[in-house]
Amino acid sequence: MEDLNDFLLKAYTIRCTEETLLDLYRKGKLFGTTHTCVGQEFSALAVANALNDEDVIFSNHRCHGHYIAKTNDIEGLLAEIMGKSNGICGGIGGSQHLCGRNFFSNGVQGGIAPVAAGMALGQKLDGKDTITVVCIGDGTLGQGVVYETMNMASKWALPLLIVLEDNGYSQSTSQHETLSGSIAGRASAFGIKVFEGNTWEYEKLIADMKRASDHVRKECEPVFFRVLTYRLRAHSKGDDHRDINEIRDYEEKDPLNIFLNEYKDDEAIKEKLRQAADRIKNAVEKAEQSEFAGLNAARTAFPDLSSLKRAAKSGDTQLKAINKALSDGLKEDSRIILLGEDIRMPYGGAFKVTKGLSDDFPGRVLNTPISEAGIVGIGNGLALAGYKPVIEIMFGDFITLSFDQLVNHAAKFRHMYNDQVSVPLIVRTPMGAGRGYGPTHSQSLEKHIVGVPGLNIYILHHRVDIARFYSELFKNIKDPSVIIENKVLYAVKGDREATDEFEVYETDEAYPTTVVKSDGEPDVTICAFGRMALLAEEAAEVLYRDEEILVELIFPLSVSPLNISAVFDSVKKTRKLIVVEEGTSFFNLGAEVIARINEEWDDAGAFISRRVSPGEIPIPCSGPMEKECLPSKETIIDCCKEIFSV
Repeated sequence: MEDLNDFLLKAYTIRCTEETLLDLYRKGKLFGTTHTCVGQEFSALAVANALNDEDVIFSNHRCHGHYIAKTNDIEGLLAEIMGKSNGICGGIGGSQHLCGRNFFSNGVQGGIAPVAAGMALGQKLDGKDTITVVCIGDGTLGQGVVYETMNMASKWALPLLIVLEDNGYSQSTSQHETLSGSIAGRASAFGIKVFEGNTWEYEKLIADMKRASDHVRKECEPVFFRVLTYRLRAHSKGDDHRDINEIRDYEEKDPLNIFLNEYKDDEAIKEKLRQAADRIKNAVEKAEQSEFAGLNAARTAFPDLSSLKRAAKSGDTQLKAINKALSDGLKEDSRIILLGEDIRMPYGGAFKVTKGLSDDFPGRVLNTPISEAGIVGIGNGLALAGYKPVIEIMFGDFITLSFDQLVNHAAKFRHMYNDQVSVPLIVRTPMGAGRGYGPTHSQSLEKHIVGVPGLNIYILHHRVDIARFYSELFKNIKDPSVIIENKVLYAVKGDREATDEFEVYETDEAYPTTVVKSDGEPDVTICAFGRMALLAEEAAEVLYRDEEILVELIFPLSVSPLNISAVFDSVKKTRKLIVVEEGTSFFNLGAEVIARINEEWDDAGAFISRRVSPGEIPIPCSGPMEKECLPSKETIIDCCKEIFSV
């Protein structure tokens, strides 16, 4: 172990950095907010001392001390928090979102816990002698995903050290108002070994933290370490409502304050303190002379779609095609891991998409608890560790339980860490009605995640070449991707022939848009998503045969990002557009398609449009009511006849 004076000097460096940040904030030189760890420095130092360079730390909003202790990168940290381009994340992440040298942080309480567990799972699968640490606060114990993580970490024996820094407050609310039961007992309930220490007995804390990390490394199982501590500054900036006398009592017993007072006349120590302060001062001056980060966000550029090619066909049902595509991916890429509820044999998933895969690829198809947030979080960590996790959410309705992991973690990592990481995460889930499952198992919720920056969304329809789609995704995925399947389409074969009047084409893109068209000049354009594409195609055949109305059909596969070029090209010919989808009509995909065409087309009022989608009611369980609620071939035909006559 290092000389204790060295630890005290490192603690001073952290504290001086934090006090400098508070001063910079008062001077208006910081953006947003900053959460300092003044008083808690020895927790960070104990953690860093217990780790190897290859070990990984995940931290939270109060992350500066952890970062400095792990990396000693004061210059990069200060530049980052000051919004400068030479910051560790190019000024994008700021105070709470740091990445570098096996360190990650995010400001969402609790959400980092399953991500850290996923990283630990990746370390275990790699067979590395490394561990992951996740630092949380006592306030984070209010988040259910923490317990989901403890359950999986214990059950799967992951090399994860959970460090809970217990400073007694959640922002300004005392723990006595919000916490029931025993903190240690919560971890013990999952069979996790518990250590306890405090920052006032820092020498013992440093030794015990090393014992805890050694246990994680040697036994390959999680450990929970509760560190009693106290922050001497506000939760954030100046928002402090604690008793001033309480704070003064802790200032007097603070070991760093005691050290500084005892050695105030020691010239050797004073010189080292001056050196630390000068380093921080120089780092601030360097950051002030640097340029602010520039915004490189550009609108997605889409390829020219003037040429189309004939679409491929498959004789398998969509269910069998997805199963085979997953099998082929597992054969070709050892980094692909499947996780989900009941996906192993003998069950093989609620809709049997993963049937047989756990037998063929033992150890790479994992059953999980019923824990959507935890599962996707584990997937995020695996992706950061270099794996390509494929998560099955049993019903699309349950994806709401994982929104935090998708929106605040997966979708954010690559951008807010300034392209230092990729997140090759795949989440696949069946949505849609038509099976009588009722209000909470029949929804189409894609509109709630479409448009989230950094999150790709694909909606499968009956014309998708499943094998090629998955092959492309597995080979080139860099950003998290959600694949929305459809329960009814599972049974549909991909070799359905169009009628003599229509041919099936697709755009020349990695994730192509399908175009079903005739040689004649079309009268109406229909853009349809998912299962609605099949109904639209059936409606188009009836309209041609019985009404002599020629429809051109556009079926996008990628909806976020969404290339409307094929739709726009068709609408310029027909000037009449119908958009059909299974999600509810208010703020839906159809509205976006129509708005985008209006933006692209200078000729105001150049086309008329209609939307066909369910009304604003939950999907009924009753068969007749469900049928009445949903779009049908007949409603599409009626809408087309109406718009044709305008």
